[in-house]
Amino acid sequence: MASGAPSQSGQAAGGTEEIQGFLDAFLQDFPAPLDPESPLPWKIPSLVLSQEELEGELTELLMSFLGSRNAPPALIPSLTHAAVSQLLQKDLSEFKKPPGPEEEEDEEEEKEPVTSVLDARGVAQSLFTQLWEVCSQWQKQVPPEARAPQRQWLVSTHAIRNMRRKMEDRHVVLPAFNQLFGLSDSVDRAYFAVFDGHGGVDAVRYAAAHVHVHTARRPELPAEPAVALQEAFWHTDELFLRKARRERLHSGTTGVCALIAGGTLHIAWLGDSQVILVQQGQVVKLMDPHRPERQDEKERIEALGGFVSHMDCWRVNGTLAVSRAIGDVFQKPYVSGDADAASRKLTGSEDYLLLACDGFFDFVPHEEVPGLIRSHLARHPGSGLQVAEELVAAARERGSQDNITAMVVFLRDPRELLECQVQGTRDTPADQRSGDVASGPLEPKPHTGERS
Repeated sequence: MASGAPSQSGQAAGGTEEIQGFLDAFLQDFPAPLDPESPLPWKIPSLVLSQEELEGELTELLMSFLGSRNAPPALIPSLTHAAVSQLLQKDLSEFKKPPGPEEEEDEEEEKEPVTSVLDARGVAQSLFTQLWEVCSQWQKQVPPEARAPQRQWLVSTHAIRNMRRKMEDRHVVLPAFNQLFGLSDSVDRAYFAVFDGHGGVDAVRYAAAHVHVHTARRPELPAEPAVALQEAFWHTDELFLRKARRERLHSGTTGVCALIAGGTLHIAWLGDSQVILVQQGQVVKLMDPHRPERQDEKERIEALGGFVSHMDCWRVNGTLAVSRAIGDVFQKPYVSGDADAASRKLTGSEDYLLLACDGFFDFVPHEEVPGLIRSHLARHPGSGLQVAEELVAAARERGSQDNITAMVVFLRDPRELLECQVQGTRDTPADQRSGDVASGPLEPKPHTGERS
């Protein structure tokens, strides 16, 4: 889910022969479940997992593993859901571990109940056994949901470490959101996100594995998807803060995500990662990033007893250059974990979304993006597969030394965009287009009773 290569996501479901070929090859390589002493075919992200972390961590583990084995892209979400959901229905109490003395002390200081944790290796071993059992069943008969056609999405993504010592960006592309979480309603959903970590990779890896899971499980998702996204950010932050206290982690991450549900775009964000919409060649402003110098953010921080100062850039309490993020346990509550959100009806005339981190947007203004993409499509007639790579190169050439991630989600066929460019036509007159520009982000949704 977090590869750096441009990709065409949401391909049509693989044919029965392709699916059957993968299942046959998997069971040939693994003719039986692994012995308890055998090495696992994947790296475990943590020694222990809480019950609330299981679905996100196991889903991430399995999707990455199946992707590394070149499973048909349309098979991965259905196979992952089947294995993970069946495992979570089982009794996992044999893997419970008592909290260590440091964990008990931390929880007492925070006046929170001690969270029971599970041995991650034991759970991961059971996950592989469950995957093997599902593959054995599906080898005999592939269920209809694994062969169901899916909407095609063209998504170009590119990410580079650049001049930094570590790569602290992550991105997520989930065109088959419903299949991954077993959602059976009539609303088609696709999810895209970019996360930009700082102070280490723990928070960014955690956010990239969990925000979409909490979104899928929020009761607000059917009626208020934007609220579901906000609550998912908040819940991910709360769980990571517990993990940070338990494991002495100091990192944080900004993030921006887009959920397309039916005919509506919903976005949510923390910090200075951003998303823009381009419609008929014009940039539509959807959001304002959270930076310490923003007047309302500065006032919020100062009201809590913190301060904002300029040290090569504006920083919270002389440290962080963002005012909202997941993690940053020692800067809470000044660095807030409350996301903002916005929604916008789609008309069919939208061109694409661009999600990117500050390593891109600090060096490439919004208004220059359509020209860069038009130029790319003109040189590579109608092909958008490499466009994110060109955007990242533009930011680097202009002086960005940070990690850079750019994701372009096409909402119309690039060939259609190129044809409009060549003919100099638009779907609607210019005097009508001006009315399509969003007036700005929605106000933050109020906290639910769960938070109090």
